[in-house]
Amino acid sequence: MSTTQPEVTFIGTATTVLRIGGFTLLTDPNFLHRGQRAYLGKGLWSRRRTDPALRIAQLPSLDAVVLSHLHGDHFDRVARRELDRELPIVTTPAAERKLCRWGFRAAEGLPTWSSRELRRDGETLRLTSMPGRHGPGALDLLMPDVMGTMIDLERDGSRRFRLYVTGDTLNRPMLAEIPERYPDIDAMLIHLGGTRVAGILLTMDARQGADLVELVRPKLTVPIHYDDYPVFRSPLGHFVAEARRRGLAGTVRTIARGETVPLTPPD
Repeated sequence: MSTTQPEVTFIGTATTVLRIGGFTLLTDPNFLHRGQRAYLGKGLWSRRRTDPALRIAQLPSLDAVVLSHLHGDHFDRVARRELDRELPIVTTPAAERKLCRWGFRAAEGLPTWSSRELRRDGETLRLTSMPGRHGPGALDLLMPDVMGTMIDLERDGSRRFRLYVTGDTLNRPMLAEIPERYPDIDAMLIHLGGTRVAGILLTMDARQGADLVELVRPKLTVPIHYDDYPVFRSPLGHFVAEARRRGLAGTVRTIARGETVPLTPPD
C-alpha cells in the first residue's frame, strides 16, 4: 500500500506518467521526436516541434495505459511498435477494436460512464470513461471517438483521490454532467492547445479551458497538450493569462516536459 501523494510526470503532448497510490499509469503515448510526422487521419499530418522527455524504454513499470482516442499524436507508431502487447489499455470501444487488430489483446473499450478497476494491496483504482467531443457539430463524425477519464483511488472502502483527465474534447454542454456526477475533483489534467485544422477548433483554447475549470471546479488544474505541434494554435500563456483574469490562477500549476509535480493543490 502506498502513502505517497499523487504526482504526474509530463513527457510531452498529452503523454504523462501518473503515480496514484500504488498504481502507475501512462496516458496517450506519443513518443515521436522533433521533426517526425504524426498522422491525424483523413490524409492530414502534423510535424512534431518537440522531443519527448522520456523514451518508452525509460518508463517505469506500468499498470495500464489510459488512451483518450486513437490519433497519431496520442498513440503513435513508436507506441505501436514498442509498448508491451499485454499491457492493459483503457480507451474507447472504437479504439479497442483497432488496437486488438494490432495485437494489443488487453485493450478494453469503455462506453461513456463505464468503469475498469485495478486492485492491489487493499487499494482500488477506478477508471471511468467521461463524455467528450473532438469536433463541432457534424464534423465530430469525421473525428475519432474521444473520451475523458475519471480516476478514483479508494483505500479501505473510502475515496482518497480523484483526477479528471479531459482528453481531446471541446467544452460542450454534455460535459456539465461530469461535475454533477463527480463533485469534489481533486485535480484535472486539461488538454488544451486550441487545435485548428482548416480554421476549425478541435481542442479547447484558452477561453474554453478556463470555462471548463469554472464548470468542473477542481482544486488543481495542470495544463498539457499545448505546444508540440503546429496545429496547436492557443499557447499555454494565453490559458494562464485567462485563468489569472478570472481569478483562477491560484488553482493552476504549469508543468514543463520532464518535470514531475504533485497533483495536490498549492499550500
